[in-house]
Order: sequence, then structure tokens, then C-alpha cells
Amino acid sequence: MILPKVRDPRFVTIRRGGTLTDSDHQLLALWAASCAEHVLDLFESAQPQDPRPRQAIEHARAWVRGEVKMTLARAGGGHAMGAARDLRGAARHAAYAAGQAGAVAHVAAHELGAAAYAIKAARAAAPEGEGEAAGRLECRWQRDQLPEAIRELRSTNRGRQRSRCRSTRAHS
Repeated sequence: MILPKVRDPRFVTIRRGGTLTDSDHQLLALWAASCAEHVLDLFESAQPQDPRPRQAIEHARAWVRGEVKMTLARAGGGHAMGAARDLRGAARHAAYAAGQAGAVAHVAAHELGAAAYAIKAARAAAPEGEGEAAGRLECRWQRDQLPEAIRELRSTNRGRQRSRCRSTRAHS
């Protein structure tokens, strides 16, 4: 499982009883979109005619800009996950990353799913014996992309992220 069963209030918006501001929610959505886009070519090289994962990423960014409603971004995420269903390996994980990125508009904690699936995609795409190193490299890239404003929010969640990264290995 990528997302925790108990939601961390730091990833729940203020209007829903948590502590997450709208601006930080939007930054998390943009970061998740970047994580998913970083591995999107692994899906598009396997399924070049299927636009659903790319559209989910675009919808996530459009939600941040106020161009689409949350429901459209969330639906785009669901469609991207549908694109993953019949696939295996890196392409499947990349589509799931895009789907999770699209769902961040609905539940901010999906940003963890986008990042974790992108790491799984990088591991699956690596040559045999190099998956762990590829996953660590992807994780480092993701950390480098974190906007300063949410860096502390994400870094205080590192223990949960590490366990999630370990759990992605078991489900690869």
C-alpha cells in the first residue's frame, strides 16, 4: 500500500480539519506532477498512443493554476491509473505515478504515491542488478525538486517516506 491508513494532518487541508494551507497543497501537486513527468517516458515508450497519464499530469498543473476543478484533476488521475491496468513493470508504475499526481488535488497525501511509483518505475526500468541504485538516484532527484516552502513539510515525513520506499520494493 502506498498511502497510509491514518492520514497525517499536515497533509490534510485546513478546511478539512488539517494544517495544510492551499498554497502548500498546490506546491505538493506541482511536485507530484514533476515526479510523475520525470518517468513518464517509460509509459509513453510502451504506449505512445495513450495520452491518459500525460493528461493527468497536465490536469494536476491546471488545477494549481485554477483552470480546472478538483474533480477533473482527480478523474484524470483515475484515467491514468486505468492506463496502467494491463501493463507490467516500469510502464505500469509510471502510469500509476501520473494517476497519483492527478489525485493530489483531491487528497494531498497522494503526492507520496506519485513519488513512490516514480521510484518503482525507475527501479523497474534499470538494468538487472541496478534497480536499487536507480531508485536512490530517483529519490535524490525528487528531493532536489522540492520547493523550499514545502521542503520542511516533506523532510519531517522522511520516516514514513522511507518505509513507503521499502514497501515499494516488496510490490515491484
